[in-house]
Amino acid sequence: MTHGRAVALMVAVTLLWSIAGVVTRWLDSAHSFEVTFWRSAFNALALVVMLGVLRGPAVLAASLRSGGRALWLSSLCWCTMFTAFMVAITLTTVANVLVTMALAPLFTALIARVALGHRLAVRTWAAIVLAGAGIAWMYASELQGGRHLVGTAVALAVPLAAAVNWTLLQSLRGREAAPDMLPAVLIGALLSAALTLPLAWPLQASAHDVGLLAMLGVVQLAIPCLLSVTVARRLPAPEMSLLALLEVLFGVAWAWLGAGEAPSSAVLAGGALVLLALAGNEALALRSRRL
Repeated sequence: MTHGRAVALMVAVTLLWSIAGVVTRWLDSAHSFEVTFWRSAFNALALVVMLGVLRGPAVLAASLRSGGRALWLSSLCWCTMFTAFMVAITLTTVANVLVTMALAPLFTALIARVALGHRLAVRTWAAIVLAGAGIAWMYASELQGGRHLVGTAVALAVPLAAAVNWTLLQSLRGREAAPDMLPAVLIGALLSAALTLPLAWPLQASAHDVGLLAMLGVVQLAIPCLLSVTVARRLPAPEMSLLALLEVLFGVAWAWLGAGEAPSSAVLAGGALVLLALAGNEALALRSRRL
C-alpha cells in the first residue's frame, strides 16, 4: 500500500468513526452505558463474522491463542477506546471530551519517541500544535472545570490508549513473527460489552434504537477499526493520530446535515485551522518524498 492510499484510507476511517454523534441523536430511549453496550456487542458480532471470513475459523482461533502480550495489550487499548469516551461524556461535556482527545497526536509523538526512538519532523510538531489549537478554539467557550474534572480525566484514557495502540502496531511492522493484530479489535469489543452490560442493565432500548446501534457497531466501529489496523502497517503512529482528528470535523458536518445543528463561527474557524494543519503536513510530507 502506498503512503497516499494509506492516508486516503485513514480519512475514510475517520469519516465512518464520525457518524456516532449524529446517529445517537436519533435514539429514542437508549442512553450512555446502554449505547456503549449495544454498540460494542454488535461490533463484536460483526467482527466474529468478518474475521471468520477473512481468516477462517481455525486461523482466527489460532491467532487468539498465540497472539501473546502484544495482542492483549492492543485489546485493552481497543476496549478503553470503545468504552471511555461514552463514560466520559456522562461525567462532563462533549466539548471537554473532544478537546481532551485532541491531545492524542502529542501523546503518540511522545510515546513513539520514547518507545521507538522516532524523531518527528518540525512540520509534524507544528501540525500537532496547530491542530490542537484548532480543536481548543472550536470548543473553548464550552469548556468547564470543577466537577467536570473527573470526566476529563476519564476522557484522557482515550488519547492515551490510542497513542499506545498506534505505537504498538507500528512497532510490529516488518517483524517476521509479528502476531495477527486484527483479532485484538474483537477482544476489545467483547471486553467493552462485558464491562458495560452491568452498568446498562436493565436494557431499555427500543427496536428502533437497537437497529441504529447495530448499524453503529458494524459501520462505525467494526469496519473502520479493522481498516485502521491495516493503515497502521503503513503510516507512522503520530501521523495516524493527526489524521484521526478529522473525526471531530466530520462529526460537526454530520450534526449539521443530519440533525440541523449549525456550527458556530468559532467551530468553523477552529475547524479551518485543523484542516490547514493536516493538509499542510501532508503536502510538505509529499514534497519531501519527491525531493
